[in-house]
Amino acid sequence: MRSRMPGMWWGTAIEAPDPGALARFYSDLLDWPVVHEEPGTAVLAAPGGSSFVVFQRADGYRAPVWPPVEGEQRPMMHLDVQVGDLDAAAADAVALGATVAGAQPQENVRVLLDPAGHPFCLVRDDG
Repeated sequence: MRSRMPGMWWGTAIEAPDPGALARFYSDLLDWPVVHEEPGTAVLAAPGGSSFVVFQRADGYRAPVWPPVEGEQRPMMHLDVQVGDLDAAAADAVALGATVAGAQPQENVRVLLDPAGHPFCLVRDDG
């Protein structure tokens, strides 16, 4: 994008029924700080970088269904996190409040659901 200058931030926004709680979950999972919180909004920032994730309250929030089911709320996006040990990383995520999804499409990936029901993937990249 031509109008971007060095140091400008970028990120994504994720809807949640409790943005602060979901931001704290991802803060613990990724070891990224929550850099801003106010009613209805919380912001998580990558250390030393210019990317962020903002969590916004959504009235009438419906958790996405994984795997997608016709007529249900589909996941519109998901986060991928590279890990060295899938089993250990999945156990850590579950201890923080995630659940392991019933459908696991790849051997080197674990699909989990965050506390608000959004799917995210832990990915072991062997090469």
